[in-house]
Amino acid sequence: MKKTTQFLLIAVVFLCTTVMMAQSTISGTIVEQGTDLPLLGANIIEKGTTNGVTADFDGKFTLQTKSSSGEIVITYVGYTTKTISFSGDMDLGNVPMESSQVGLDEIQIIASVAVDRKTPVAVSTIRKEAIQLKLGNQEFPEILKSTPGVFVTRQGGGFGDGEITMRGFNSENVAVMINGIPVNDMENGRIYWSNWAGLGGVTSSVQTQRGLGAAKIAVPSIGGTINTITESTDAEKGGFVGFDVGNDGYTRYGAKVSTGLLDNGFAVTAYADRTVGDATYADGTNFQAVSYFLNVSYKLNDDHKLAFNVFGAKQRHGQRQNRSLISTYRQSERGIRYNPDWGYKNGQIVNIEDNFYHKPLASLNHYWKINDNSSLSTSLYGSTGTGGGGGTAGEELGKFTADEYKIGNFGPVDLDRIVAENIAAGANGASAILRASRNDHVWLGALSVYNTELTDKIDLNAGLDYRYYVGEHFQEVTDLLGGQYFLMDDDINNPNQATLVGDKISYHDKGYHQWLGAFAQAEYDYENISAFVAANVSNSRYRREDFFQKLNSDPEQLTDPKNFTAFGGKLGANYRIGGMHNVFFNAGYFERVPFLDDVWLNFSNDDFNEGVQNQKITSFELGYGLRSEKLAANVNVYHTIWKNKTETADRGTGDNLITANINGLEALHQGIELDFEYRPFSSLTVTGMLSLGDWTWNNNVTDVQFFDVNRQPVLNPDGSPQTTDIYLKGIPIGRSAQTTSALGVRWNISDKTSLSYDYNYYDRYFADFDLQGRDTPETLDTKPWEVPSFFLSDIILTHGFEFGSFDASITARIYNLFDEEFINRADDGSQSNAATALVFFGQGRTFSISTRINF
Repeated sequence: MKKTTQFLLIAVVFLCTTVMMAQSTISGTIVEQGTDLPLLGANIIEKGTTNGVTADFDGKFTLQTKSSSGEIVITYVGYTTKTISFSGDMDLGNVPMESSQVGLDEIQIIASVAVDRKTPVAVSTIRKEAIQLKLGNQEFPEILKSTPGVFVTRQGGGFGDGEITMRGFNSENVAVMINGIPVNDMENGRIYWSNWAGLGGVTSSVQTQRGLGAAKIAVPSIGGTINTITESTDAEKGGFVGFDVGNDGYTRYGAKVSTGLLDNGFAVTAYADRTVGDATYADGTNFQAVSYFLNVSYKLNDDHKLAFNVFGAKQRHGQRQNRSLISTYRQSERGIRYNPDWGYKNGQIVNIEDNFYHKPLASLNHYWKINDNSSLSTSLYGSTGTGGGGGTAGEELGKFTADEYKIGNFGPVDLDRIVAENIAAGANGASAILRASRNDHVWLGALSVYNTELTDKIDLNAGLDYRYYVGEHFQEVTDLLGGQYFLMDDDINNPNQATLVGDKISYHDKGYHQWLGAFAQAEYDYENISAFVAANVSNSRYRREDFFQKLNSDPEQLTDPKNFTAFGGKLGANYRIGGMHNVFFNAGYFERVPFLDDVWLNFSNDDFNEGVQNQKITSFELGYGLRSEKLAANVNVYHTIWKNKTETADRGTGDNLITANINGLEALHQGIELDFEYRPFSSLTVTGMLSLGDWTWNNNVTDVQFFDVNRQPVLNPDGSPQTTDIYLKGIPIGRSAQTTSALGVRWNISDKTSLSYDYNYYDRYFADFDLQGRDTPETLDTKPWEVPSFFLSDIILTHGFEFGSFDASITARIYNLFDEEFINRADDGSQSNAATALVFFGQGRTFSISTRINF
């Protein structure tokens, strides 16, 4: 018996030893090919088993296998599955994952994608999986609302009318780039998200680079850069069909199909969707859009690749354009859904204020591997825009706002009554009509980036950026509302014109903008230190052509060109302390030339803004990053001074209009930002951020002189110059919440099911205000009205399942879960309080349900 027991013990020890010897330890770091961005959350599984782990925040993993040899399978959404053989213990080092999109790594070169713990800028990246999870029927910018320093509002709530600010700077001062192509309006810097209605369906990643950013070209990134990378061409054959429904009649259906990479080097991916809705939330905001995307890639040989890309959205949507008093919403039968900008005509909804536009963007990209050390990436692109926004015209515009022309208490406009009155006017013509303000344009550009390795530690990037833009602006009659014609006397070449639908009224002009820029950047990377120094120079050449205010025979119908040259430079360094910590700094100075709208005041060829100058921006930032097995965290401190900000002050109207050029304004934007992601275990992820801004005007400007329409100084009766003062020092900057915070939780209930909850809080949000109203020292004692703080909660449940032989998923989302009533945009009133402010209320509780079947 004793020998038997000894034998059994020896056998057990032998078996345990055999099992232990059969195990292997496999480690490595999962990164994105081309950028070395860590792919946190990548799945690593021992093939043929359920034994697996996920990569940590640095993309690192350690897997104890059950066998001494075999294969591991690495997967990550948007990347090609990789299988690696192992035998015994192995350290795989960096494991590059190739995107499932052909040519995506080359696009990222042009787009200047920042690399975590390497590029010394404050950066946050949202990938395809998170975009698909959270977007639903939200506006595209809203996927960034939990990003530090970012504030997103839907403004009036129309489809695509959202606005984004970064670090207190509005959209004119936030550079938006799609695949490295700048898309801010070349005349005023604004972004119209409705032009890119389908962008969320084709986006591979969105990267916010706050502050100076990583872009090498000269862009208006005072607040930061939103760097959107679209999908390119799928490397594998397949696609999906999807269907979404939501509140207020929201419906979207679409499909995507890809050929995969063919033997002849071609690959094609196409996507299209259609979106319609009775409203977004506010009344009279019905919408419809058709979005499309096409990418064709061709690999000529190992050294040359071509990719053609085109996408756009043809859309029309009703708008809530005019803010109202809080008391008006309270008295309206529709509450916070109240919208004064729509009505009924013959029983049909008519959008008095609407937006309709189609702006396809096409690009042809060429990637040339010159040799092992050098490459050249070139993008030729073009865009044509047609459309505009609706509104009213005529001598009796008050009909559209008067109570007697409303249906019910603050109800929609009774357009039938206006029609009846215009019919009664007969040969006298219509006294009130609907019109559209058009802004058609042609935009061509070229962007070329040369990269070479000077040494094994230093890379040099240099390139050229060319843009040519022509914008045509006019108003046209869209509905005579029963009138026989509309009398227009604004065209000096055709006075007293009886216009019909489609005829131009009020104004007709063109703006020309030619841009030429050059840039260079040297990058150093060795062991624990990475650094860069960059410089750029650009020249903007403006002209203006006026067809209404100048005779066709007048040589001044087309102005002489006006040139503005700007310079910029920045530098930064990042130091990695072991595998867990890094610190960085960046500093820069750059100039921004005036927008075309600032060069000629009052939209007149005769009113050149003699005092206009480049705006000057200086920025400095410090940052710290932590990466451990379960926690990733970042802290950034920034300080930005904006000097010589240009504004104008107007008094009077028409021929009595006088204008003062307010130069020399200064603003200070500084603050601290914190964000983190914590994964206590693989099935639970907790994210959060806190952003504390201190954004104020930094000076007063006095004795600003007024000029008349002939650019002559305006004098007081005693012969002294008529001037104005602007008192702003210490006044907080409005239009963006200066305190924001967020907390998010995602629980992976199973491999197929997850539940997410996001909480966002906003405070210290001051109303926007008219600078001209602060013309006495006493106004410094009154701050603009502070909007009440508010919070918003979203909840998302997603579940994957098999639909026959196909993988499918269904996702349900509820936004503003607790139906919080909040103000998302406010203009200060005469008494800087709630009673006099004009506001937009944000959306109440809304929802969407999305289904997708992959094939």
